[in-house]
Amino acid sequence: MTAPLDVLVVGAGPTGLALAAQLCAFGVRFRIVDRSLDRVHESRALAIQPRTLEALAGFGVTDELVARGNPAMQLRMHLPRRVVRVRLFDIGLSDTAYPFLLFLSQAETESVLAGHLAGRGVTIERGTELVRMEVEDSYGVCRMRRGDGTEETVEARYVVGCDGAHSTVRAEAGIGFEGYAYPQTFLLADLEVDGLEPDAVHTYMTGNGMLFFFPLGSPATWRMLAMLPPDAPDREVTLPLLQEITGRYTDNGLVLRDPAWMTDFRLHNRGAARYRVGPCFLAGDAAHIHSPAGAQGMNTGIQDALNLGWKLALVCRGVSTEGLLETYETERAPVGRVVRRFTDRAFTIGTSGNPAVRLARTQLAPRLAPLALRATALRGRVFRTASELGIHYRHSPLSMTGTRPPRHGPRAGDRLPDLPRGLQTRTASTGWHLLLAGPPHLWPDESLAPVLEGLDDLIAVHRLGEESPWPDIAHGFVRPDGHLGYVARGADLEGLGAYLAQWVRRA
Repeated sequence: MTAPLDVLVVGAGPTGLALAAQLCAFGVRFRIVDRSLDRVHESRALAIQPRTLEALAGFGVTDELVARGNPAMQLRMHLPRRVVRVRLFDIGLSDTAYPFLLFLSQAETESVLAGHLAGRGVTIERGTELVRMEVEDSYGVCRMRRGDGTEETVEARYVVGCDGAHSTVRAEAGIGFEGYAYPQTFLLADLEVDGLEPDAVHTYMTGNGMLFFFPLGSPATWRMLAMLPPDAPDREVTLPLLQEITGRYTDNGLVLRDPAWMTDFRLHNRGAARYRVGPCFLAGDAAHIHSPAGAQGMNTGIQDALNLGWKLALVCRGVSTEGLLETYETERAPVGRVVRRFTDRAFTIGTSGNPAVRLARTQLAPRLAPLALRATALRGRVFRTASELGIHYRHSPLSMTGTRPPRHGPRAGDRLPDLPRGLQTRTASTGWHLLLAGPPHLWPDESLAPVLEGLDDLIAVHRLGEESPWPDIAHGFVRPDGHLGYVARGADLEGLGAYLAQWVRRA
C-alpha cells in the first residue's frame, strides 16, 4: 500500500472535478477516480447558474465555459391562446459579471474542467471503482478495482463521495438516503427542432403537464424535456414517440429530427441523513437528488465541492483545525434542503393532476403570468434565488461580525458582490483576502503586522480606498470560496485578530 493520501475523490463528474480543481490549487496530495471509462457525452445537466460561474472563475475556466455556451436571454411561454415574450435578465443586476443563465451541455462543462486539471498534471483515473471502504485509525482504507480486474488498497485521510445518487461512499459509510420517488415518467432528448424561434427558452403549459425546449448548441441545437402523459403509450423512446408527445402539448407544427441522444427517466427527491461520517464526506448527487426544476442540481453539487475543498486543503496543510470541517455540513446541508423543497414545489405545480393545481396551471397562470413577468423587481428576486446568488452562511460558526457592524453592504456569511466591478477578480486567487475600505492612511503597515504575522502566504491584502462594497469605513475578510467570513466597521482590527485566532494556525 502506498503512502496515505490527503484526499481520495470518488467520482469525476462536475462535482468531483470542481473539488479536484480546488485541491490542486492548494497543493493537496489527492487522487480522483471514476468507475466509468470516459466522461459523459450526453448533455444531462444543461445550465450553469451565475453563482457557479463566479465560483469557478478563480480557476480560469469561466471564460471558456461562457464561450462554449448560450447565455439565453429570452423566455417564450406558449399559453393556450397566446405567447408571452419575456426578457429574462433586464433586471438591473449590477453585482455580478454573469447576469444570465448559461445553457451548456454537462459534457462540455466536464470537458472544460477536465482540461483544466490535465493542464496542471492531474490524471483522472477512469475505469477505477471503489468496491469497499473501512475506517482504521481515523483513515479511510479503500479497496479499489481497475477495469483489468487488478485491485489496490488506498489509504486516505479523507474520502469524498462525489459518486452520484448510487454512491458507494455513502453506502460504505452507512449514511441513509431518505426521500421518495415521483410517479411520473419523463422524456429527455437532444435534437433538432424545426419551427422554434432560436436562442430562447420555450415552455408549453397544459393540463397534462409541461413541455420544455432549451437552447443547447452541442451535441444538438435543442434539449427537449417532457412529461409522459398518463395515457401515453409506455414503449421504447424513439423519434416518432417524441414527435407524438410534442403534438399533444402544442399545435405549432414543430418537427423533431436528428436526435443525438434520447431516453426516459424517473425522478427522486432524496437527501443524505449526514454529509459527513468520520473521514467520509458527501457532495453533489451523493448528498441530494431532486427534480431538474430551476437547473439547481449540478450547480449545487459544484458549490458543495468548492465549500468543502478549501476546508479540506487547509486542514491537510495544518493551517486550520478539524473544527473547520464541521462547518461543511452546517453550511451546505441547509442549502440542499432548500433546493429540494424549491424543486419539489416547482415540480408539483408543473406536473400535478390535482384539479385545483391543473386549474391554476391552465387558467390562472395564463392570465397572471404576463403581469407578474413584467414586474422587474419580482423577476429580480426570483432570479437571485434561482441563480444561487442569494445563498449565504450568516448562521455559520465561520461567520462573525465585529462589535461595530457596517450599516450597509454585505454581511458576514454573504457572497462577496462584484461591486465595484472587478472586485471578485481581485479576490479570486487561492487563499483568504483582507479588504480594507477607506483612506489608505487608516491602514498603516504597522497596524496590520500584528494581525497578519505568520500568515503572509495565506492572506492577500487589498486596500480599496473609496471603492468598496461598504459605503462607510469598514474591513472584511473573504474566504477562499468567495463568502465573507468577518466584517466590521472602523479601523480597529482586534476583532479580526480574534477571528483568525479561532480558525487559523500561524506559521
